[in-house]
Amino acid sequence: MISDLAKRVRDCLDAVIVGGDRIAFGLLVAILSGGHVLIEGVPGTGKTLAVRVFALALGLGFRRVQFTPDLMPSDVTGTTVFNPKSGEFSIRPGPIFANVVLADEINRTPPKTQAALLEAMEEARVTIDGTPMQLPQPFIVCATQNPVEYEGTYPLPEAQLDRFLVKIDATYPGESEELRLLDRVAHGFDARRLEATGMTPVTSAQELLAAQQSVRRVTCSPEVCTYVYRIVQATRTDTSLSLGASPRAGVCVLLAAQTAAAIDGRDFTTPDDVKEVVPFVLPHRLIVRPEAEIEGARAREIVARLLGSVAVPRQ
Repeated sequence: MISDLAKRVRDCLDAVIVGGDRIAFGLLVAILSGGHVLIEGVPGTGKTLAVRVFALALGLGFRRVQFTPDLMPSDVTGTTVFNPKSGEFSIRPGPIFANVVLADEINRTPPKTQAALLEAMEEARVTIDGTPMQLPQPFIVCATQNPVEYEGTYPLPEAQLDRFLVKIDATYPGESEELRLLDRVAHGFDARRLEATGMTPVTSAQELLAAQQSVRRVTCSPEVCTYVYRIVQATRTDTSLSLGASPRAGVCVLLAAQTAAAIDGRDFTTPDDVKEVVPFVLPHRLIVRPEAEIEGARAREIVARLLGSVAVPRQ
């Protein structure tokens, strides 16, 4: 069952990551929905570590790309190389050819390299010198970015932000969580040597692919679909926003709600599933008007307000 798979993965992250349950939920929603995830947080909040543990728990192929200002698109997707012995060109795949790809500090590389991810994220394939190549399945891009030190960075354009199914905010932990982290380190835990922890995969690519298919069989009533539409529509008419949610955003909310229901062990969605996933799916797709932003308005708070104003259907 998907709920059992989710528990196994959550336990793995919780054993290593401070506040790992929320991050694990966002990562699970993304991969089981066939989507991608953006993790934002200040340095030292465990963004990269969370993705490493996630990939290790899933038992999938993992590659990390450190995004820098001089990174070229071919450094991500791959290129063709000439073999002087055979006199022929051959394709050398880039690090995008992995199940879990960590795009670390994605906002530190120019737009042309950021855009190299678009085809891979949308179509699960890349084109190298005119040759289309399918990516391994399951496939997920986990991008991280730092909300401070904007000098010399390239903020992701709205069109590319919309490609990420969910966004997770990696915040500072609470007192009890941070004390638990310090206690682990005091007893020898070293995040740089995860293999030494004895962690082993708790699932497989085959099980994940089967789980993705099961998620799509979770039923959504007309009432739930209408509820999703009302929430999305509310973002388009809110005076605090200059850009509301697109139809793709509504599709993503519905897919994420199906996944949340499956994680909870159900084969049907409820309005509560929608409420649970909306904070992960919608805020990063919205643009707050400058005048509202000056007054302290933030996309996350606006979404929370809209959730409270849209009537919840009875089932």
